Amino acid sequence: MQILYVKHVSVHVCVGGASREKGLISARKVRRISFASTPRRISWCYFAAIGKIQIVTVKMSNHQCLDDGMRWRIVGRLEAGQSPVQICRELNLTPNVVCNLWKQFQDTGSIERKPGQSSPRATTATEDSYLSIIARRNRGATSSQLSRDLYADTGTHVSRVTVSKRLHETGLFARRPAVCVPLTSTNRRIRLAWCREHRDWSMDQWATVLFTDESRFSLNTDSLRTFIWREPGTRYLPSNVREIDHYGGGGLMVWAGIMLDGRTPFHVFERGTVTGVRYRDVILEPYVRLFRGAIGPEFILMDDNARPHRALLVDEFLDSEDIRRMECPARSPGLNPIEHVWDALGRAIATRNNPPRTIQEMKTALLNE
Repeated sequence: MQILYVKHVSVHVCVGGASREKGLISARKVRRISFASTPRRISWCYFAAIGKIQIVTVKMSNHQCLDDGMRWRIVGRLEAGQSPVQICRELNLTPNVVCNLWKQFQDTGSIERKPGQSSPRATTATEDSYLSIIARRNRGATSSQLSRDLYADTGTHVSRVTVSKRLHETGLFARRPAVCVPLTSTNRRIRLAWCREHRDWSMDQWATVLFTDESRFSLNTDSLRTFIWREPGTRYLPSNVREIDHYGGGGLMVWAGIMLDGRTPFHVFERGTVTGVRYRDVILEPYVRLFRGAIGPEFILMDDNARPHRALLVDEFLDSEDIRRMECPARSPGLNPIEHVWDALGRAIATRNNPPRTIQEMKTALLNE
């Protein structure tokens, strides 16, 4: 039993009618008192007020957990000639702890905890391997689900925190999965051929390409965040990618283009859908045609395979203006670097202190960014 002034300890204490139970503090009112930390565990405490003097009666547990830093501090003080009694008084330790640590250091030259001193491991090596296997088979399973599966199959009950630790030991960590549009085998083959065709292009060749695209910014986005278990460096393995192909909520359609050393104005489509006629009149005529005149005959336009882009009147306009087009594989937004611009812009909008709630606010935010 120890009587300590409140400035020396920090615990949750009971005020008024508090019952004292070992390992449990119960009361109708609990007050937080700040104090200097102590390596000893509190079994129970009692708060009392006498005038302006507040004291806490604290019973300390016999078990004292010392980290490596505290152990080296004790050894260093002993080697410097400080007495064990003085160390116990200053660090609030029992003599047995100091003496045993000093004896261990003199006998072995180490301050590490002896094997077997820590709590026994809750799972066996086989159960650890089982957790790793079922996490890899069902990469979207939560720690709680894996804990229930382990209990159902082996009868071993562990917390979700323990499950996470075991998976970390095997190199699995919870991360958001990479997403992509659904791809067929034909899509994959054409994408690979396109990449091989352009992999040896020089910077001068890429400098003539105008990368353009439309993007929709929605007010109501899918905020569901799912995680999978994967190893570091395996983000884009097929088993770690989730396919998502949808939009939701009201929003705005925008268009822009970027080059190696320039960009087009940022265009926001007003109400209505983007048709071939609209694409020609509000995008190709005022923006793309001017870039073609500035770059020269080497100019190349890259867009996707959206229907307005492949309309016959659009093809006729490009031919009349002598604008070459780079054919982009279907369902391949990742091959267009402007997707990084949309991603950065979306993050900037989402992290605003006051996210847009209306279409007009969304338009203003996009133009300001």
